[in-house]
Amino acid sequence: MNSCYPICLLTLKQSNALKRKLQSPHGNPPLKRKRKPSINTFKKCATEADIREKGSSSQKSLPKKQLTDNRNESQKSKPFIKTSSLFRNNPDIPEIHRKAVQQVQENIFTTDSFSQLDLHPHLVSGRKAVCLETCFLGGGQKQTIPVLLQGKDALVRSQTGSGKTLAYGIPLVQSLQGMESKIQRSDGPYALILVPTRELALQSFDTMQKLLKPFAWIVPGVLMGGEKRKSEKARLRKGINILISTPGRLVDHIKSTECIHFRRTQWLIIDEADRILDLGFEKDVAVILNALNAERETRQNVLLSATLTEGVTRLADISLNDPISISIADEIQKALKPASQMDRQASSSSNCMEQENFAVPQKLKQYVMMIPSKLRLVTLAAFILEKCKFEKHHKMIIFFSSCEQVEFHYELLLKVLSGGLESEQPERSSVSSAHLQFLRLHGNMEQEERTEVFQEFLKSKTGILLCTDVAARGLDLPQVTWIVQYNAPASPAEYIHRIGRTARIGCHGNSLLVLAPSEAEYVSLLASHKINVSEIKMEKVLSSLMKDDRFKLHRPGSKKSCGTDPQEVRERATVLQTKFENYVHSSEGTVRWAKKALQSFLCAYTTYPRNLKHIFHIKSLHLGHVAKSFGLRDAPQNLTALPAAGSKKKTKQRPKRSDLLKKTHGKHRLAEILRSEYSSGMDTGVSKVKKKKKQRKPG
Repeated sequence: MNSCYPICLLTLKQSNALKRKLQSPHGNPPLKRKRKPSINTFKKCATEADIREKGSSSQKSLPKKQLTDNRNESQKSKPFIKTSSLFRNNPDIPEIHRKAVQQVQENIFTTDSFSQLDLHPHLVSGRKAVCLETCFLGGGQKQTIPVLLQGKDALVRSQTGSGKTLAYGIPLVQSLQGMESKIQRSDGPYALILVPTRELALQSFDTMQKLLKPFAWIVPGVLMGGEKRKSEKARLRKGINILISTPGRLVDHIKSTECIHFRRTQWLIIDEADRILDLGFEKDVAVILNALNAERETRQNVLLSATLTEGVTRLADISLNDPISISIADEIQKALKPASQMDRQASSSSNCMEQENFAVPQKLKQYVMMIPSKLRLVTLAAFILEKCKFEKHHKMIIFFSSCEQVEFHYELLLKVLSGGLESEQPERSSVSSAHLQFLRLHGNMEQEERTEVFQEFLKSKTGILLCTDVAARGLDLPQVTWIVQYNAPASPAEYIHRIGRTARIGCHGNSLLVLAPSEAEYVSLLASHKINVSEIKMEKVLSSLMKDDRFKLHRPGSKKSCGTDPQEVRERATVLQTKFENYVHSSEGTVRWAKKALQSFLCAYTTYPRNLKHIFHIKSLHLGHVAKSFGLRDAPQNLTALPAAGSKKKTKQRPKRSDLLKKTHGKHRLAEILRSEYSSGMDTGVSKVKKKKKQRKPG
């Protein structure tokens, strides 16, 4: 009995273990040595295996293989797309609720002609070469030219693109050519014109050359950062009668060039005065004013601006003597609503900017488009294809908030949209690139390249210029039909300057403002300044991808696309996004480039002023979705908001955001960013001083 007892226990344990093995959720087959006592179960498995497909080894593992086989077959039938969920988890696009406002529109031309002014006949012929044979005066010119011909100081506020350069250029040339003693080149400057950017300096110089063609004894000249100081000093020694300059470079010559003087300077003209102050050149302007007053106190002063800010008012107080204020928008507003105009004049100066209304060209159509962050890149590409490839005859400027974004998008759009990646279809790519000419312009480019790009875009009839706000002020770029603001401007005044690059001198033009759903309130802000925008639906723009078969999914047995099927539009947008992502992830260098562009975007996003923080706040951005718009498949893990912030903790987003805000809230930091964009050529000296200071600290 005692010997049988352990044997019975052993058989019970073996049977229990066998049952556990057969009931195992993992479906592992029983061991060979345990098959003998379970003949019935073995028979059941054999009969089931005969019924099912051949090649299966066990009861539990067979359905899993069938599922995987089915999945593989379905994946083979569908094309492989790495970019998924492009249209999922996006925020809802809100409906735009805005009041219908009466927009202040300024008539470019009046019924008065230049022949009614008492001008030199040669000056009238020179004027025809500048303003396209137009014989009528502009609204701003009609009020400004007579005042300046009388020798009075003036503060001129008129819409951008209304001919302000001629408004001061014609009276200036008229007075200089009519002087009793003929002007000699060696006399030095009789007029000084200050402008904020190098491109505007070149453009103003070109305009003055055309006006002075009949008066060869009056010599114009230009000074600006990026050019050789030695050649500029040589020109100053020979003599320049009408000196056009950027503030930084002129201060440089005042301090270092002995031959420059202002003994005979009778005119001081500050063009785009608000932008000069925005760029932090207020101290430089003060130095220039002191240099002028030290040698000659009496002169005629003119300030011109499209917007009237507190800084411009302060500058007018110190530079103008009993000026006449000329504001076309205010005159129109008085005629429309005299009561509200009186209320606006009675408002305090602190609220002046918030209540300021801006005049826009009559033939300018303004649009806005709400796009979730993930879809920004493909929607921009679809818009470019629609306007510049399929419709043709369009000339477009796209504004970005940083130089890095301009460089990144220029290379990306050039490679993908111009067919550079379509090596398997060379014929199709060559056709698509025939109408897409991409150019770029920003402050980090060398001056020679900037001038070359500016002149090329100026002469071309079509093309797409990607740029920063370096091209937002005063530039007269003919035949520009579309302005796209890919990153929203920091103020309504900046918005007006950007859209002013189109619909110039009575031509037709269009503008598009791109906003995220969280930024919808910006439309109401524009409406409060009498700026009306109409909405364009994102789906309508994306449907233009149906015209380009490069982004078609090639399924076996697929039929030709008919109409604008929403599902196919989404598929084509996904294919286009995949092309962008494939290019970005093709090398470590392009990924690093995309991260740098994303970093600069986040940096610029934190520089919006306080009164717009409720619309543009860094916390409202979804980093993963924003990364998609830069061709990155995932949100970067090691992205730092600024180079100094190198924290690698899991909760690194909070310190990163605070570091951003601390860095960018400072006025000096913002001034440095702006100065780098519009550098005056004095950067090398400053950097040397900083290096010397750093070397002295350890000693």
